[in-house]
Formats: sequence, C-alpha cells, structure tokens
Amino acid sequence: MKAIWNGKVIAESERTLEIEGNRYFPASSVKDEFLKESSTTTTCPWKGEAHYYHLEVDGAENKDAAWYYPNPKEKAREIKGMIAFWKGVQVQE
Repeated sequence: MKAIWNGKVIAESERTLEIEGNRYFPASSVKDEFLKESSTTTTCPWKGEAHYYHLEVDGAENKDAAWYYPNPKEKAREIKGMIAFWKGVQVQE
C-alpha cells in the first residue's frame, strides 16, 4: 500500500491496518521529511486522543492530513505506532 499526496509517496508498506475505512501505516514506513508537527488533537471514544501532522511537499502544505494515536485505548492498541491519512491523500495498492 502507498499513501500519495502532491505527486510524492508519503508512505509505503505491505503491513497496514484498515480501521473504519482508514488505512494505518507503520510510522517507520512514513517519510519523515514530509511531516510537520501540528498542535491539533481530537478524541475518539474508543481509540483515545489523536494527534496530527501537516504534510509539506514541494512547498505545498496539507494541514492536519495525517494522524496517529500515541497512547491508544486498550481496544485500539494495534494502531500504536501507526499513522493514517486523509484530506486528499490517495491510499492505493
């Protein structure tokens, strides 16, 4: 699976998880040079508190386009260390 935005492969892995229609990639498969910390957080009742990254590719920014759960709740423990994408990021095989 690949996550692509603005013509660049942001993440690529054969070991992803799909939860609620979102594909989670291992953090080690995501190219750090495209991630910029965001102060945004949200809360999911069963997964816990999500933290976000902005994506920056070739001078373009996609705010809060990636998220992760640094300390997921027990029911969502399998997504610890995983990052998911949205806001125009294409996820494909």
